[in-house]
Amino acid sequence: MLAPQSSRRLQFNQTLRVGRLLRRYKRFLADVELDDGTCLTAVCPNTGSMLVCNTPGSRVWLSSSDAPTRKYRHTWELVEVGGVLIGINTALPNKLVREAITLGVISELGGYSSVRAEVPFGVERSRVDLLLQDPARADCYVEVKNVTAAVEQGIAVFPDAVSARGAKHLRELMRLTADDRRAVLIYCVQRGDVSQVRPADNIDPLYGRTLRDALAAGVEVLAYRARVTSEAINLCEPIEVVCP
Repeated sequence: MLAPQSSRRLQFNQTLRVGRLLRRYKRFLADVELDDGTCLTAVCPNTGSMLVCNTPGSRVWLSSSDAPTRKYRHTWELVEVGGVLIGINTALPNKLVREAITLGVISELGGYSSVRAEVPFGVERSRVDLLLQDPARADCYVEVKNVTAAVEQGIAVFPDAVSARGAKHLRELMRLTADDRRAVLIYCVQRGDVSQVRPADNIDPLYGRTLRDALAAGVEVLAYRARVTSEAINLCEPIEVVCP
């Protein structure tokens, strides 16, 4: 539902419909009452717990599709929490990061001539989100994680639920650094009110320990914050990754 634009942003290609969340259920579905009183079921493109983002009564924004193969026409894109818009669609972070790399927003990942997506690698049958390549330098493997939860003012956390997959990806990245290859984890923070990302040790202590091991092993860990509006989402600036 987003179209790339030349102004360093991914633009919604339609006016989003606005309503109130009634409930999110079965992980992939959400019932919403639109501002005109219409009630409908939308796809929820987020398999996580959606910590702080799925409170009934929250204001939400939906995109729509006329594709004949879709059972549910609408997709939940944004939620407002404490006056802040948050992007909850986990299909977007890879696109956001790829666009930001291409446009030079993520300076740490500049200088590569090609970007490939979903490339198989590793010993645990993984697929890396982005593989950056250039004839003049070593390949760079980039794993992208979507961040939406903030538990304190200015502090975002990941993950929002136990994430065996997240720990697995960190192990794969560590194996790359052991072979002297460049491995990068980037947190795509789809909210604009935080200044740092921390591991959610109280939610998934194994992930927190594995993240610290990855940092010690030479995995580069970055975080970029997005500017989120009902018209567009764009990654705009780096923020800190803090491991207390």
